[in-house]
Amino acid sequence: MPSTLPDWLAFIERQHPNAIAMGLERVRDVAARMGLGKPAPHVVTVAGTNGKGSTVAFVEAIARAQGLRVGAYTSPHLLRYNERVRIDGHDVDDDALIEGFEAVEAARSETPLTYFEYGTLCALWLFARAGLDLVVLEVGLGGRLDAVNIVDADAAILTTVGLDHQDWLGGDIEAIGFEKAGIARPFKPLVLGDDDPPASVLRHAYAIGAPAWRIANDFFAEPVDGGHWRWREVGYEIVLPLPMQAQGAPVQLRNAACAIAALRALDLPLEDAALARGVANAAVAGRLQRFERDGVEIIVDVGHNPQAAAALADWLRTQPKRRTLAVYAALADKDAAGVVAALAHEVDGWLLAGSLAAGPRGSDAAALAQRLAGTAAAAGAHHADVAGALAAALGQAAPDGRVLAFGSFHAASEALHYLNAAD
Repeated sequence: MPSTLPDWLAFIERQHPNAIAMGLERVRDVAARMGLGKPAPHVVTVAGTNGKGSTVAFVEAIARAQGLRVGAYTSPHLLRYNERVRIDGHDVDDDALIEGFEAVEAARSETPLTYFEYGTLCALWLFARAGLDLVVLEVGLGGRLDAVNIVDADAAILTTVGLDHQDWLGGDIEAIGFEKAGIARPFKPLVLGDDDPPASVLRHAYAIGAPAWRIANDFFAEPVDGGHWRWREVGYEIVLPLPMQAQGAPVQLRNAACAIAALRALDLPLEDAALARGVANAAVAGRLQRFERDGVEIIVDVGHNPQAAAALADWLRTQPKRRTLAVYAALADKDAAGVVAALAHEVDGWLLAGSLAAGPRGSDAAALAQRLAGTAAAAGAHHADVAGALAAALGQAAPDGRVLAFGSFHAASEALHYLNAAD
């Protein structure tokens, strides 16, 4: 048996022939053998094309500000696997994860599990033993057939629906929306972060009797001034501070608003002061994360599809004008041209980075440039990796300039490693 966390991670990566294998039968069977039920009295599940991690962070921060013990499960991680499982605001340690993996392995028998399924069962096992009031689960891919969907949510959040992972979820918005809406449960609220969600989402909610709470329809997020915004619904409103991270980003106000709507749907105490503290303090790495080097502002973001790129562009338009260089590294199966098109008017120069370290889905900078033929980024300089591209960008940036490093979780992880090493 493996003895260290790196050994365990290498082991679980080999336990299924495919990196992704949609379906709940295998993971549900092993969960039953482990005696896993609902991991806490209250569960919120979060799905969506973009904004899941930030929304989980808002739910967690608000609930903890209320004095609740909270477990949060997110993926993927940026720097350490431990980031995926948080209990009472802290990443679990190696020993706890090893104990959880041992429990999964003891129950698994001959059932093959993917890396994500293994990790999900480990997290649920740890949560069940932690005496929690609330657990927040982030969907890995889709929703209906994702491993976290073996747990019945008391409230579900669908942040956005966009084109991504079409090979797994379907070729259009309606098909993708149906898959993501699969986290909803009969007669339990489904919070929607899209103004105009796909018809498939609303049809599914209606069919199972799940009340759909839509932003800009049933609840609202409205800017007030440079430091505040208003959350409101019929009969209640509150003015809140802007989130500490990425102040002014419209998408973050939507994520915070969805988190508040879900928590208000639960039978839990929720004081105004907890809402204010939680919204102000919630933070998640790699989401409009800001650094500064010799006067140059550096923004690291995990955005990897056109919808996320459009949100980045919206945020950049709210910021003081600076010459902006983009370090872009995309996986081979992403709509790179769509990403560049969304940001073309906000970026003054492009540097393309390879992502071969990401494995089979990675590509080198030359291949990325070929996919970007005809776009504003096509002529960007090629670099082997994000670290090299980021170093070059910092060398080219004006003292009051901006560098945006983004394109995938792998790209954000490499940027953070580079920046942390330089501190």
